[in-house]
Amino acid sequence: MSPQTPSHPDRPSRSLVDLDERSREIFRRIVENYLTSGEPLGSRNISRLISTPLSPASVRNVMADLEQAGLVYAPHTSAGRLPTESGLRFFVDAMLEIGDLDGEERERIDVQMRAAASEHNFESALAQATSMLSGLSRGAGVVVTSKQDAPLKHIEFVRLDPARALVVLVSEDGSVENRVLDLPPGLPASALTEAGNFLNARIRGKTIGEIKTETLTIRETMERELDALTARLIEAGVALPSNAGDGRHLIVRGQANLLDDLKAVDDLERIRLLFEDLETQTDVIELLTRAENGEGVRIYIGSENKLFSLSGSSLVAAPFRDPNQKIVGVLGVIGPTRLNYARIVPMVDYTARVLTKIMEGGRSG
Repeated sequence: MSPQTPSHPDRPSRSLVDLDERSREIFRRIVENYLTSGEPLGSRNISRLISTPLSPASVRNVMADLEQAGLVYAPHTSAGRLPTESGLRFFVDAMLEIGDLDGEERERIDVQMRAAASEHNFESALAQATSMLSGLSRGAGVVVTSKQDAPLKHIEFVRLDPARALVVLVSEDGSVENRVLDLPPGLPASALTEAGNFLNARIRGKTIGEIKTETLTIRETMERELDALTARLIEAGVALPSNAGDGRHLIVRGQANLLDDLKAVDDLERIRLLFEDLETQTDVIELLTRAENGEGVRIYIGSENKLFSLSGSSLVAAPFRDPNQKIVGVLGVIGPTRLNYARIVPMVDYTARVLTKIMEGGRSG
């Protein structure tokens, strides 16, 4: 099955689409050279590459028209041309020829992800997906998914100051989450220890959701064994919202790949800004979550999204689903705008479908 045509936030204006064949070929050569090398392409080289013979002067006239249409620009005087972000969007939407993965590539993705899922758990399959995508694309692999409510191992209340305490939740998978709790006036220090002991005797192997429900059913026990302030402390502690935003969990792998193919000082600055973007997890999660709103693969290019307005990066992303066909996460590749879209689109599409099949317990393909 070939990947679906990628959807996009914005279509190019009609004036950009109305290019004659000669203009399209010259534009295609400029973009393909950029995606391959990151370098501008000049009129003399284009005249040697195109199928219809044209002098460098005639090519320059066409390039001037493309520049006026907002599709290309000259990075400096007397240089060749590079595609603008609008030009890349036009190329991706109207001219990109999306290939497909061969059988060997499909099998490698399938085997690696199923092995990770069977040997460990679905979280391991997600981590494997990000690592694999980063390795195959030379970009950064990313996944955002609903964070699982893991069973708890231990809970502790630590006083920060007279009015606040830290609720420390340690899960059986080793993860730790901290939540800040406002304390009722006059709460003795011993109440924090008593609350922790009371919960630790009852929570092991239960999720925070199950513990919330249980505190409602054992309120009489709490009131009988504990004073009223300590009972209130327990109810407030387990009722606190998660610090993980809306329960989304972000995995990023392969940022170092982005340092492998730097062409200039400007590239290094762009990658530094992209690393800052990736550190801002809330914004990355918000961007990936937007990709849930359409079927198939979504492509975001440069400043089309505020997150990448400075770093000039692109995202190729696709959602995956649970057995009820509910979208439960998004995976993708983040990298420079000169990503190899024709290769990465089917790669992301197929990996998302494998994750969906793993969740369904069925076969990929």
